[in-house]
Amino acid sequence: MSGFGTVQQPDLTSPLPQGEGTKNTAAVPPHVIQNRRNTTRNTMPYWRLSSFYLFYFASLGALLPYWSLYLQQRGFTALEIGELMAVLMATRIVAPNLWGWLGDRTGRRMTVVRLGALLAILSFGGVFLTRGYWELALVMFAFSFFWNAVLPQFETNTLVHLGEQHHRYSQIRLWGSIGFILAVVGLGALFDVTGPALLPVVLLCMFAAIWAASLTVPESGMARTTGGERPIGQVLRRPDVVALLVACLLMQASHGPYYTFFTIYMEDHGYTRTAIGQMWAIGVVAEVGLFLVMHRLLPRFGARGLLLASFALASLRWALTGLFPEVLWIVLPAQALHAASFGIYHAAAITLFHRHFAGRNHGRGQALYSSVTFGVGGALGAWYSGVLWDSAGPVVAFLSAAALAGVAFFIAQRWIGDERLSASG
Repeated sequence: MSGFGTVQQPDLTSPLPQGEGTKNTAAVPPHVIQNRRNTTRNTMPYWRLSSFYLFYFASLGALLPYWSLYLQQRGFTALEIGELMAVLMATRIVAPNLWGWLGDRTGRRMTVVRLGALLAILSFGGVFLTRGYWELALVMFAFSFFWNAVLPQFETNTLVHLGEQHHRYSQIRLWGSIGFILAVVGLGALFDVTGPALLPVVLLCMFAAIWAASLTVPESGMARTTGGERPIGQVLRRPDVVALLVACLLMQASHGPYYTFFTIYMEDHGYTRTAIGQMWAIGVVAEVGLFLVMHRLLPRFGARGLLLASFALASLRWALTGLFPEVLWIVLPAQALHAASFGIYHAAAITLFHRHFAGRNHGRGQALYSSVTFGVGGALGAWYSGVLWDSAGPVVAFLSAAALAGVAFFIAQRWIGDERLSASG
Protein backbone atom coordinates (compact mmCIF):
# COMPACT_ATOMS: atom_id res chain seq x y z
CA MET A 1 0.00 0.00 0.00
CA SER A 2 2.79 2.45 0.79
CA GLY A 3 4.16 2.10 -2.74
CA PHE A 4 1.10 3.66 -4.33
CA GLY A 5 2.37 7.14 -3.73
CA THR A 6 5.43 6.41 -5.83
CA VAL A 7 3.54 5.41 -8.98
CA GLN A 8 4.51 7.94 -11.61
CA GLN A 9 3.02 8.88 -14.94
CA PRO A 10 4.58 6.50 -17.46
CA ASP A 11 6.69 7.75 -20.32
CA LEU A 12 4.22 7.64 -23.19
CA THR A 13 6.68 9.38 -25.48
CA SER A 14 9.25 6.63 -25.91
CA PRO A 15 9.98 5.37 -29.44
CA LEU A 16 7.27 3.13 -30.77
CA PRO A 17 7.98 -0.62 -30.80
CA GLN A 18 8.14 -2.54 -34.02
CA GLY A 19 4.87 -4.29 -33.37
CA GLU A 20 1.72 -4.60 -35.35
CA GLY A 21 0.90 -1.30 -37.00
CA THR A 22 4.42 0.00 -36.40
CA LYS A 23 6.58 -2.25 -38.54
CA ASN A 24 9.76 -0.92 -40.11
CA THR A 25 9.93 2.01 -37.70
CA ALA A 26 13.70 1.89 -38.06
CA ALA A 27 13.20 3.37 -41.53
CA VAL A 28 11.06 6.25 -40.22
CA PRO A 29 12.93 9.57 -40.32
CA PRO A 30 13.94 10.92 -36.89
CA HIS A 31 11.84 14.05 -37.29
CA VAL A 32 8.71 11.91 -37.81
CA ILE A 33 9.39 9.96 -34.62
CA GLN A 34 9.92 13.23 -32.76
CA ASN A 35 6.61 14.54 -34.09
CA ARG A 36 4.91 11.42 -32.78
CA ARG A 37 6.48 12.02 -29.38
CA ASN A 38 5.36 15.63 -29.33
CA THR A 39 1.84 14.74 -30.44
CA THR A 40 1.50 12.11 -27.72
CA ARG A 41 2.89 14.45 -25.09
CA ASN A 42 0.49 17.23 -26.03
CA THR A 43 -2.69 15.21 -26.52
CA MET A 44 -2.60 12.37 -23.99
CA PRO A 45 -4.94 13.29 -21.07
CA TYR A 46 -3.26 10.75 -18.82
CA TRP A 47 -4.51 11.88 -15.43
CA ARG A 48 -8.03 12.60 -16.62
CA LEU A 49 -8.31 9.13 -18.14
CA SER A 50 -6.78 7.62 -15.01
CA SER A 51 -9.16 9.41 -12.65
CA PHE A 52 -12.15 7.89 -14.42
CA TYR A 53 -10.70 4.39 -14.02
CA LEU A 54 -9.93 5.17 -10.36
CA PHE A 55 -13.55 5.98 -9.50
CA TYR A 56 -15.14 3.38 -11.78
CA PHE A 57 -13.22 0.48 -10.29
CA ALA A 58 -13.56 1.88 -6.78
CA SER A 59 -17.31 1.43 -7.28
CA LEU A 60 -16.62 -2.10 -8.47
CA GLY A 61 -14.52 -2.64 -5.31
CA ALA A 62 -17.60 -1.73 -3.29
CA LEU A 63 -20.15 -3.60 -5.39
CA LEU A 64 -18.53 -6.98 -6.11
CA PRO A 65 -17.19 -7.93 -2.65
CA TYR A 66 -20.00 -6.46 -0.54
CA TRP A 67 -23.24 -6.36 -2.52
CA SER A 68 -23.92 -10.04 -1.79
CA LEU A 69 -23.26 -9.32 1.91
CA TYR A 70 -25.77 -6.45 1.75
CA LEU A 71 -28.32 -8.72 0.08
CA GLN A 72 -27.74 -11.41 2.69
CA GLN A 73 -28.40 -8.86 5.45
CA ARG A 74 -31.68 -7.99 3.72
CA GLY A 75 -32.72 -11.64 4.03
CA PHE A 76 -32.26 -13.00 0.50
CA THR A 77 -31.29 -16.66 -0.01
CA ALA A 78 -28.13 -17.82 -1.81
CA LEU A 79 -30.15 -18.62 -4.94
CA GLU A 80 -31.80 -15.17 -4.90
CA ILE A 81 -28.42 -13.51 -4.36
CA GLY A 82 -27.03 -15.40 -7.34
CA GLU A 83 -29.98 -14.34 -9.48
CA LEU A 84 -29.73 -10.67 -8.44
CA MET A 85 -26.00 -10.67 -9.18
CA ALA A 86 -26.79 -12.28 -12.54
CA VAL A 87 -29.10 -9.35 -13.34
CA LEU A 88 -26.13 -7.00 -12.94
CA MET A 89 -24.18 -9.03 -15.48
CA ALA A 90 -27.02 -9.91 -17.86
CA THR A 91 -27.64 -6.33 -18.97
CA ARG A 92 -24.12 -6.35 -20.43
CA ILE A 93 -25.41 -8.71 -23.09
CA VAL A 94 -27.46 -5.97 -24.77
CA ALA A 95 -26.53 -2.58 -23.33
CA PRO A 96 -22.90 -2.28 -24.53
CA ASN A 97 -23.89 -3.20 -28.10
CA LEU A 98 -26.67 -0.61 -28.26
CA TRP A 99 -24.48 2.10 -26.80
CA GLY A 100 -21.49 0.90 -28.84
CA TRP A 101 -23.50 1.28 -32.05
CA LEU A 102 -24.45 4.80 -30.97
CA GLY A 103 -20.85 5.67 -30.12
CA ASP A 104 -19.52 4.35 -33.43
CA ARG A 105 -22.23 6.09 -35.42
CA THR A 106 -21.82 9.51 -33.82
CA GLY A 107 -18.13 9.39 -32.84
CA ARG A 108 -19.13 11.08 -29.56
CA ARG A 109 -18.24 8.31 -27.18
CA MET A 110 -17.68 10.53 -24.15
CA THR A 111 -21.18 11.95 -24.58
CA VAL A 112 -22.46 8.38 -24.38
CA VAL A 113 -20.31 7.77 -21.28
CA ARG A 114 -21.58 10.91 -19.52
CA LEU A 115 -25.21 10.16 -20.31
CA GLY A 116 -24.89 6.55 -19.16
CA ALA A 117 -23.17 7.57 -15.92
CA LEU A 118 -25.86 10.16 -15.11
CA LEU A 119 -28.74 7.77 -15.81
CA ALA A 120 -27.02 5.10 -13.69
CA ILE A 121 -27.03 7.49 -10.72
CA LEU A 122 -30.71 8.31 -11.14
CA SER A 123 -31.83 4.70 -11.53
CA PHE A 124 -29.70 3.39 -8.65
CA GLY A 125 -31.57 5.75 -6.32
CA GLY A 126 -34.48 3.34 -6.57
CA VAL A 127 -32.59 0.94 -4.25
CA PHE A 128 -33.64 3.13 -1.32
CA LEU A 129 -37.32 2.66 -2.21
CA THR A 130 -37.42 -1.12 -2.75
CA ARG A 131 -38.65 -3.76 -0.35
CA GLY A 132 -39.03 -7.10 -2.11
CA TYR A 133 -37.06 -9.27 -4.56
CA TRP A 134 -38.81 -8.23 -7.78
CA GLU A 135 -38.66 -4.52 -7.00
CA LEU A 136 -34.93 -4.73 -6.34
CA ALA A 137 -34.38 -6.86 -9.45
CA LEU A 138 -36.11 -4.20 -11.58
CA VAL A 139 -34.01 -1.41 -10.08
CA MET A 140 -30.79 -3.37 -10.57
CA PHE A 141 -31.76 -4.10 -14.17
CA ALA A 142 -32.36 -0.41 -14.92
CA PHE A 143 -29.21 0.75 -13.13
CA SER A 144 -26.92 -1.83 -14.68
CA PHE A 145 -28.30 -1.20 -18.18
CA PHE A 146 -26.78 2.29 -18.04
CA TRP A 147 -23.76 1.50 -15.83
CA ASN A 148 -22.64 -1.37 -18.05
CA ALA A 149 -22.79 0.86 -21.11
CA VAL A 150 -20.17 3.24 -19.73
CA LEU A 151 -16.92 1.27 -19.56
CA PRO A 152 -16.72 -0.21 -23.11
CA GLN A 153 -17.10 3.22 -24.69
CA PHE A 154 -14.55 4.71 -22.31
CA GLU A 155 -12.13 1.87 -23.12
CA THR A 156 -12.48 2.68 -26.82
CA ASN A 157 -11.91 6.37 -26.13
CA THR A 158 -8.75 5.51 -24.18
CA LEU A 159 -7.38 3.22 -26.89
CA VAL A 160 -7.95 5.84 -29.60
CA HIS A 161 -6.13 8.41 -27.45
CA LEU A 162 -3.23 5.94 -27.16
CA GLY A 163 -3.15 5.34 -30.91
CA GLU A 164 -0.18 3.21 -31.92
CA GLN A 165 0.94 2.90 -28.31
CA HIS A 166 -2.08 0.83 -27.23
CA HIS A 167 0.29 -1.66 -25.57
CA ARG A 168 0.64 1.01 -22.85
CA TYR A 169 -3.04 0.78 -21.97
CA SER A 170 -2.23 -1.09 -18.74
CA GLN A 171 -0.29 1.90 -17.39
CA ILE A 172 -3.50 3.94 -17.38
CA ARG A 173 -5.78 1.08 -16.34
CA LEU A 174 -3.68 0.36 -13.22
CA TRP A 175 -5.32 3.36 -11.52
CA GLY A 176 -8.58 1.45 -11.66
CA SER A 177 -6.91 -1.30 -9.68
CA ILE A 178 -5.72 1.23 -7.12
CA GLY A 179 -9.28 2.54 -6.77
CA PHE A 180 -10.54 -1.01 -6.24
CA ILE A 181 -7.94 -1.62 -3.51
CA LEU A 182 -8.76 1.57 -1.62
CA ALA A 183 -12.48 0.80 -1.72
CA VAL A 184 -12.32 -2.87 -0.77
CA VAL A 185 -9.91 -2.37 2.15
CA GLY A 186 -11.59 0.74 3.51
CA LEU A 187 -15.11 -0.65 3.29
CA GLY A 188 -14.10 -3.97 4.83
CA ALA A 189 -12.93 -2.18 7.95
CA LEU A 190 -16.01 0.09 7.93
CA PHE A 191 -18.48 -2.76 7.58
CA ASP A 192 -16.85 -4.66 10.47
CA VAL A 193 -18.09 -1.77 12.62
CA THR A 194 -21.32 -0.67 10.95
CA GLY A 195 -22.45 -3.64 8.88
CA PRO A 196 -23.18 -3.34 5.13
CA ALA A 197 -26.34 -1.22 5.46
CA LEU A 198 -24.41 1.91 4.37
CA LEU A 199 -23.32 0.32 1.09
CA PRO A 200 -26.02 1.90 -1.15
CA VAL A 201 -25.08 5.40 0.08
CA VAL A 202 -21.38 4.72 -0.56
CA LEU A 203 -22.13 3.42 -4.06
CA LEU A 204 -24.29 6.42 -4.93
CA CYS A 205 -21.42 8.75 -4.01
CA MET A 206 -19.00 6.73 -6.13
CA PHE A 207 -21.33 6.80 -9.13
CA ALA A 208 -21.51 10.57 -8.80
CA ALA A 209 -17.69 10.71 -8.83
CA ILE A 210 -17.62 8.61 -12.03
CA TRP A 211 -19.95 11.08 -13.74
CA ALA A 212 -17.89 14.05 -12.53
CA ALA A 213 -14.67 12.45 -13.81
CA SER A 214 -16.27 11.80 -17.21
CA LEU A 215 -16.91 15.54 -17.62
CA THR A 216 -13.15 16.20 -17.63
CA VAL A 217 -12.18 13.67 -20.31
CA PRO A 218 -12.04 14.93 -23.92
CA GLU A 219 -13.43 13.13 -26.92
CA SER A 220 -10.81 11.23 -28.89
CA GLY A 221 -12.81 11.35 -32.11
CA MET A 222 -13.36 8.41 -34.41
CA ALA A 223 -10.69 5.75 -34.60
CA ARG A 224 -8.35 6.34 -37.52
CA THR A 225 -9.03 4.05 -40.44
CA THR A 226 -7.17 2.99 -43.52
CA GLY A 227 -10.38 2.15 -45.33
CA GLY A 228 -9.32 -1.48 -45.42
CA GLU A 229 -10.90 -2.90 -42.29
CA ARG A 230 -13.26 -5.82 -42.79
CA PRO A 231 -17.03 -5.53 -42.26
CA ILE A 232 -17.83 -6.62 -38.73
CA GLY A 233 -19.88 -9.59 -40.00
CA GLN A 234 -16.82 -11.00 -41.75
CA VAL A 235 -14.72 -10.57 -38.62
CA LEU A 236 -17.27 -12.46 -36.53
CA ARG A 237 -17.22 -15.42 -38.93
CA ARG A 238 -13.50 -16.01 -38.42
CA PRO A 239 -12.83 -19.18 -36.34
CA ASP A 240 -10.14 -17.49 -34.24
CA VAL A 241 -12.49 -14.63 -33.34
CA VAL A 242 -15.29 -17.07 -32.41
CA ALA A 243 -12.80 -19.03 -30.29
CA LEU A 244 -11.65 -15.84 -28.59
CA LEU A 245 -15.24 -14.88 -27.71
CA VAL A 246 -16.09 -18.34 -26.36
CA ALA A 247 -12.86 -18.68 -24.36
CA CYS A 248 -13.32 -15.25 -22.78
CA LEU A 249 -16.96 -16.06 -21.98
CA LEU A 250 -15.90 -19.22 -20.15
CA MET A 251 -13.11 -17.38 -18.35
CA GLN A 252 -15.51 -14.78 -17.03
CA ALA A 253 -18.06 -17.44 -16.07
CA SER A 254 -15.34 -19.14 -14.03
CA HIS A 255 -15.20 -16.03 -11.83
CA GLY A 256 -18.85 -16.53 -10.78
CA PRO A 257 -18.33 -18.19 -7.37
CA TYR A 258 -15.58 -15.71 -6.51
CA TYR A 259 -17.44 -12.52 -7.40
CA THR A 260 -20.76 -13.71 -5.97
CA PHE A 261 -19.84 -15.60 -2.80
CA PHE A 262 -16.16 -15.20 -1.87
CA THR A 263 -16.89 -12.72 0.94
CA ILE A 264 -19.63 -14.92 2.37
CA TYR A 265 -17.44 -18.03 1.94
CA MET A 266 -14.55 -16.53 3.86
CA GLU A 267 -16.84 -15.15 6.56
CA ASP A 268 -18.32 -18.64 7.02
CA HIS A 269 -14.76 -19.88 7.67
CA GLY A 270 -14.16 -17.40 10.47
CA TYR A 271 -12.45 -14.46 8.76
CA THR A 272 -13.41 -10.91 9.70
CA ARG A 273 -14.65 -8.47 7.08
CA THR A 274 -11.48 -6.44 7.54
CA ALA A 275 -9.39 -9.53 6.78
CA ILE A 276 -11.60 -10.43 3.82
CA GLY A 277 -11.23 -6.91 2.42
CA GLN A 278 -7.47 -7.31 2.69
CA MET A 279 -7.70 -10.64 0.83
CA TRP A 280 -9.53 -8.94 -2.04
CA ALA A 281 -6.89 -6.20 -1.95
CA ILE A 282 -3.99 -8.66 -2.19
CA GLY A 283 -5.32 -9.84 -5.53
CA VAL A 284 -5.63 -6.33 -6.89
CA VAL A 285 -2.21 -5.25 -5.54
CA ALA A 286 -0.78 -8.12 -7.55
CA GLU A 287 -2.82 -6.89 -10.51
CA VAL A 288 -1.32 -3.39 -10.16
CA GLY A 289 2.19 -4.85 -10.24
CA LEU A 290 1.25 -6.77 -13.36
CA PHE A 291 -0.14 -3.70 -15.11
CA LEU A 292 3.10 -1.83 -14.43
CA VAL A 293 5.05 -4.34 -16.52
CA MET A 294 2.37 -5.51 -18.96
CA HIS A 295 3.59 -3.16 -21.70
CA ARG A 296 6.85 -5.15 -21.65
CA LEU A 297 5.27 -8.61 -21.36
CA LEU A 298 2.96 -8.18 -24.35
CA PRO A 299 5.71 -7.59 -26.92
CA ARG A 300 7.87 -10.34 -25.42
CA PHE A 301 5.36 -13.17 -24.96
CA GLY A 302 2.51 -12.17 -27.26
CA ALA A 303 -1.17 -11.74 -26.41
CA ARG A 304 -1.99 -15.40 -27.19
CA GLY A 305 0.72 -16.80 -24.92
CA LEU A 306 -0.31 -14.54 -22.05
CA LEU A 307 -3.97 -15.44 -22.55
CA LEU A 308 -3.16 -19.16 -22.30
CA ALA A 309 -1.14 -18.57 -19.12
CA SER A 310 -4.03 -16.65 -17.56
CA PHE A 311 -6.48 -19.49 -18.23
CA ALA A 312 -4.18 -22.12 -16.71
CA LEU A 313 -3.43 -20.05 -13.60
CA ALA A 314 -7.11 -19.17 -13.15
CA SER A 315 -7.98 -22.88 -13.09
CA LEU A 316 -5.36 -23.42 -10.39
CA ARG A 317 -6.63 -20.44 -8.41
CA TRP A 318 -10.25 -21.61 -8.23
CA ALA A 319 -9.25 -25.15 -7.25
CA LEU A 320 -7.06 -23.85 -4.39
CA THR A 321 -9.73 -21.43 -3.19
CA GLY A 322 -12.43 -24.08 -3.10
CA LEU A 323 -10.37 -26.82 -1.49
CA PHE A 324 -8.34 -24.91 1.11
CA PRO A 325 -10.37 -21.92 2.43
CA GLU A 326 -9.05 -22.36 5.98
CA VAL A 327 -5.36 -22.60 5.02
CA LEU A 328 -4.20 -18.99 4.96
CA TRP A 329 -0.82 -19.70 3.36
CA ILE A 330 -2.71 -21.20 0.39
CA VAL A 331 -5.55 -18.66 0.26
CA LEU A 332 -3.20 -15.67 0.04
CA PRO A 333 -1.11 -16.93 -2.92
CA ALA A 334 -4.36 -17.97 -4.61
CA GLN A 335 -5.57 -14.40 -4.21
CA ALA A 336 -2.31 -13.12 -5.70
CA LEU A 337 -3.14 -15.15 -8.82
CA HIS A 338 -5.71 -12.44 -9.55
CA ALA A 339 -2.81 -10.81 -11.38
CA ALA A 340 -3.18 -13.63 -13.91
CA SER A 341 -6.88 -14.49 -13.84
CA PHE A 342 -7.87 -10.88 -14.37
CA GLY A 343 -4.82 -8.67 -14.99
CA ILE A 344 -3.00 -10.71 -17.64
CA TYR A 345 -6.28 -11.99 -19.08
CA HIS A 346 -7.90 -8.58 -19.49
CA ALA A 347 -4.85 -6.84 -20.95
CA ALA A 348 -4.24 -9.69 -23.43
CA ALA A 349 -7.89 -10.01 -24.38
CA ILE A 350 -8.42 -6.30 -24.94
CA THR A 351 -5.30 -6.25 -27.13
CA LEU A 352 -6.64 -9.09 -29.28
CA PHE A 353 -10.06 -7.47 -29.62
CA HIS A 354 -8.40 -4.18 -30.52
CA ARG A 355 -6.54 -5.92 -33.36
CA HIS A 356 -9.47 -7.89 -34.71
CA PHE A 357 -11.97 -5.01 -34.63
CA ALA A 358 -10.15 -2.22 -36.43
CA GLY A 359 -11.07 1.34 -37.39
CA ARG A 360 -14.77 2.10 -37.12
CA ASN A 361 -15.38 -1.32 -35.60
CA HIS A 362 -13.46 -0.43 -32.44
CA GLY A 363 -16.50 0.61 -30.42
CA ARG A 364 -18.55 -2.43 -31.38
CA GLY A 365 -15.56 -4.69 -30.80
CA GLN A 366 -15.16 -3.47 -27.23
CA ALA A 367 -18.93 -3.69 -26.78
CA LEU A 368 -18.86 -7.32 -27.93
CA TYR A 369 -16.02 -8.06 -25.54
CA SER A 370 -18.07 -6.60 -22.71
CA SER A 371 -21.43 -8.11 -23.65
CA VAL A 372 -20.30 -11.64 -24.51
CA THR A 373 -17.71 -12.11 -21.78
CA PHE A 374 -18.80 -9.93 -18.86
CA GLY A 375 -22.47 -10.08 -19.89
CA VAL A 376 -23.23 -13.66 -20.91
CA GLY A 377 -20.23 -15.08 -19.03
CA GLY A 378 -20.81 -13.02 -15.92
CA ALA A 379 -24.54 -13.77 -15.77
CA LEU A 380 -23.91 -17.48 -16.34
CA GLY A 381 -21.26 -17.46 -13.61
CA ALA A 382 -23.49 -15.75 -11.05
CA TRP A 383 -26.43 -18.04 -11.87
CA TYR A 384 -24.65 -21.39 -11.71
CA SER A 385 -22.86 -20.25 -8.54
CA GLY A 386 -26.17 -19.66 -6.79
CA VAL A 387 -27.56 -22.99 -7.98
CA LEU A 388 -24.49 -25.02 -6.96
CA TRP A 389 -23.98 -23.14 -3.70
CA ASP A 390 -27.37 -24.27 -2.46
CA SER A 391 -27.48 -27.73 -4.01
CA ALA A 392 -23.91 -29.08 -4.08
CA GLY A 393 -21.92 -26.73 -1.86
CA PRO A 394 -19.11 -24.19 -2.24
CA VAL A 395 -16.35 -26.71 -3.06
CA VAL A 396 -18.23 -28.04 -6.09
CA ALA A 397 -18.95 -24.48 -7.23
CA PHE A 398 -15.26 -23.53 -7.17
CA LEU A 399 -14.14 -26.79 -8.80
CA SER A 400 -16.68 -26.15 -11.56
CA ALA A 401 -15.08 -22.75 -12.02
CA ALA A 402 -11.67 -24.40 -12.35
CA ALA A 403 -13.08 -26.72 -15.01
CA LEU A 404 -14.49 -23.81 -17.03
CA ALA A 405 -11.11 -22.06 -17.06
CA GLY A 406 -9.53 -25.33 -18.19
CA VAL A 407 -11.95 -25.61 -21.12
CA ALA A 408 -11.13 -22.00 -22.05
CA PHE A 409 -7.44 -22.95 -22.15
CA PHE A 410 -8.14 -25.86 -24.50
CA ILE A 411 -10.21 -23.71 -26.88
CA ALA A 412 -7.62 -20.95 -26.98
CA GLN A 413 -4.72 -23.34 -27.46
CA ARG A 414 -6.50 -25.10 -30.32
CA TRP A 415 -8.07 -22.25 -32.28
CA ILE A 416 -6.51 -18.88 -31.41
CA GLY A 417 -3.50 -18.20 -33.63
CA ASP A 418 -0.16 -16.74 -32.55
CA GLU A 419 -0.11 -12.99 -33.26
CA ARG A 420 2.88 -12.08 -31.12
CA LEU A 421 4.06 -8.52 -31.15
CA SER A 422 7.57 -8.55 -32.50
CA ALA A 423 9.07 -5.77 -30.44
CA SER A 424 10.66 -6.00 -27.05
CA GLY A 425 9.03 -2.84 -25.67
